Amino acid sequence: MDENRARRVVEALRSHGVDASLKKAGVYQFGIAVRLPDGREAVWDTDGTAGLEATVMADGMLRGFVPTIEGSEHFTEEQVVEAIWHTDYDAPVGRRRVTAPPSAAPLPPQGGVFRRFLDGFRY
Repeated sequence: MDENRARRVVEALRSHGVDASLKKAGVYQFGIAVRLPDGREAVWDTDGTAGLEATVMADGMLRGFVPTIEGSEHFTEEQVVEAIWHTDYDAPVGRRRVTAPPSAAPLPPQGGVFRRFLDGFRY
């Protein structure tokens, strides 16, 4: 996923109250990390493929995954946000919820006031 696109998706998820952050997986490889309430972390789209999928990790161990979402290689940013926000992570194989979870209070932008400074003024 492109860095700027991942950054915009993270900001949109945080506006819904989802504890998301930008995940740097390698050189020019970015994804989205979603911290789950029970200590697990879902890492979305860091492998460089076109489809949207996730691994759910806890304490460095694989606890579950979300298989590639059909047609996700053509998703808009809003559809990516909606797909991540509507995913149910409780089962070992994550699936999409029929209804959206309730929105929580918006979270502040990641990095706060110094965000652009820490990122080297790239955007």
